[in-house]
Amino acid sequence: MRRTIISSVLGAFLVSLLTGTGWAMDLQTAKEQGLLGETASGYLALVQNNPEAAKVAASVNARRKAEYQSIAQKNGIALKDVEQLAGKKAIDKTPKGQFVQADGKWVKK
Repeated sequence: MRRTIISSVLGAFLVSLLTGTGWAMDLQTAKEQGLLGETASGYLALVQNNPEAAKVAASVNARRKAEYQSIAQKNGIALKDVEQLAGKKAIDKTPKGQFVQADGKWVKK
């Protein structure tokens, strides 16, 4: 019985290890590894093609867009204006050594 439980747990562990589930990449890690960067549009974009980083970007960008839309609506301004202001702030706050997009090209700050 005990051996069966251990085997099941180990099997689940190996599946999560191989599929990448269980240890999902987070935004900070993706940015520190140079996989994601900030853009002037207010959203994240892939610096390097990576499926896990792409999932992080999609999730964060969806939350950002919802927040930008809320801010735009509350203040009676265009979504594009909120996105551009947020993009500038995000780029300004990006730590040295991480990527930002400038003139369509990725540069390390």
